[in-house]
Amino acid sequence: MGFKVDNRIKRAIARDRKFMITTTKEDFPLVVQKAEGDYIYDISSNRFIDFSTFISVYNFGDNSRAEVRKAIKKQMDLLMHSAFTDYYSEGPVNFAENLLKMFPKGFGRVFLSNSGTEANEAALKFARIFTKRPYVLAFYGAFHGRTYGSLSMTASKTVQREGAGPFGPVVHAPYAYCYRCPFKLEYPSCGMACVDYIKKYPLAKEIPPKETAAIFVEPVQGEGGYVVPPKEFIEGLREIADDNGMLLVDDEVQAGYMRTGKFLALDNFGVKADIYTFAKSIGAGLPMGVTVTRSALGDMKQGAHANTFGGNATVAAGADALLGYVRKNMDRIESGIKERSKIVMKRLNDMKDRYEIVGDVRGIGLMIGIEIVKDKKSKTPGIEERNRIIKEAFEGGLVLLPAGECSIRIIPQLEIDKKVLERGLDILEEAIRRVSLNSQ
Repeated sequence: MGFKVDNRIKRAIARDRKFMITTTKEDFPLVVQKAEGDYIYDISSNRFIDFSTFISVYNFGDNSRAEVRKAIKKQMDLLMHSAFTDYYSEGPVNFAENLLKMFPKGFGRVFLSNSGTEANEAALKFARIFTKRPYVLAFYGAFHGRTYGSLSMTASKTVQREGAGPFGPVVHAPYAYCYRCPFKLEYPSCGMACVDYIKKYPLAKEIPPKETAAIFVEPVQGEGGYVVPPKEFIEGLREIADDNGMLLVDDEVQAGYMRTGKFLALDNFGVKADIYTFAKSIGAGLPMGVTVTRSALGDMKQGAHANTFGGNATVAAGADALLGYVRKNMDRIESGIKERSKIVMKRLNDMKDRYEIVGDVRGIGLMIGIEIVKDKKSKTPGIEERNRIIKEAFEGGLVLLPAGECSIRIIPQLEIDKKVLERGLDILEEAIRRVSLNSQ
């Protein structure tokens, strides 16, 4: 590709660093101007294949679909903001009603917000009110957001929590990260030691089960490294919740909305939650968070919970348009994800066999992670190698994002052209090859 950082890009980055509070900007110099379908274009007209979908927001094509943009523009000409939590409006209710058709029987209450962290804040508050219990169990490696309640449950990186404590009444336990089992055991002979640990330690020595409101879990850990747990782990959490009158809260913010091949990622494990949270792709490119609860849990008192922009008319119009597309084309979308997942997994496993620095490949559907190591025997995290691979790939025309300590996430749009997908994998492999040679 011959990508070069020209003066326009340098100026844009310098202005960002001067005026904006520092967030989590990536190391590569991507200054986005537009995006369409499978590609991102920067301000200097460089084109990149997108394997990031803008942090899993555009599951159905960068800048969303034409019919979604049309619905958004139509609503904008009528009314952009309808103060939905104070006034009644049909659009957000239409979306909620259609969304509930994607859920198991018995789910009938929806709260609309603006982000994943707000959806999880609502779920945390609802769980404590519904159960009248104070404590929550979450997991190491978890990422549920950066506002106070969700940050209390987040345990992905210390930098995210540093200086912000003390935190809420949350206790963490090891997630089923089999490649780096904290108990130094092998699956399946481990007998789900991580589930037994919850029973023997936090629930026996730290937080009484009868005072624990909920277990918060990601069906696939996102920021924690794209970690896919065994089915028995999720089943074990459901059993613990049932045995102790706790709620199981499923954070689908990154894993949901068809990313794993199913609308609800938790369905891959044959388990149902009591509360689900969504964001990212569900807003079709606009800010939206969704919290969905079992009808049997009840309702909130008037005035107990609300916000200003939740159920925004413009956002709801776009979200409903995209949901309509997904519902109409579900079978084709599911089969397409399976087909593309096979392509990616085969290529990545070939790379794993070929390169010493590729330690693990894991994923469901098109939520796939590659863990980079110094070498396969030691499994020493290849942090520098991972970062160099992402930079090399960017210079070759492919946008990737990191995850966890030393993993790379592969999250292209779900209907990516297969030739573009293969080309992106070629660029990735070349980057791995180059870094692998330099690491020897």
